[in-house]
Amino acid sequence: MQFDIGWFIFTSTKLPFLKDTFKHKGMRQQLVTILQKKGIKDQKVLNAIGKIPRHFFMDSGFIDHAYQDKAFPIAANQTISQPYTVAFQSELLDVKPNHKILEIGTGSGYQTAVLIELGAKVYSIERQKELFKKTSKFLPKIGYIAKKLIFGDGYKGLPEEAPFDSIIVTAGAPFVPKPLLSQLKIDGRLVIPVGDDIQIMTLFIRKGPKDFEKHELGEFRFVPLLEDKN
Repeated sequence: MQFDIGWFIFTSTKLPFLKDTFKHKGMRQQLVTILQKKGIKDQKVLNAIGKIPRHFFMDSGFIDHAYQDKAFPIAANQTISQPYTVAFQSELLDVKPNHKILEIGTGSGYQTAVLIELGAKVYSIERQKELFKKTSKFLPKIGYIAKKLIFGDGYKGLPEEAPFDSIIVTAGAPFVPKPLLSQLKIDGRLVIPVGDDIQIMTLFIRKGPKDFEKHELGEFRFVPLLEDKN
């Protein structure tokens, strides 16, 4: 079982002092090796994990732990996602250059950065106002530009920008929101952890207007996907 308790609130605004050293780069390569041993095979995903400075997304007190394959608490009872979970979901999306991807739960922006690094055009929805404000300012400052970052209800998706090549949900959903399935292109993929306390990572592939292929791919744990929080 893999554990991922979700999102955190980024607390540092001193971006000029963020440094990516040879030590950090070496630690990232060690993390990539760990992910390979755990079964991640997509080289593009591994390259993205190996390139993005994960410690930029973490509170300074946890920088020494940034490249362990763990989720860590940061602030306000939030955490940064486990690298294996990010890699696993990203691999399931089968991202191609210029794929149009909807992300439900921007969170820290780390998963967003991975998708952009893979060449996707990312539309991302965040339901927590404070987190949305901080991440939407932070990502461009470190060079990751999403097509749209939206404050809103992820259950509704983003119908005005549909259809999408893929949709990724980074929080535990008690059920599969029908709007997300309807906003997929034919052959599009929805990756979503479904369940209450423990979720089953689920992949839906759209085969027709009402025809979806379903794959269940193991147990994970996420914070819940909430409606209309704000």
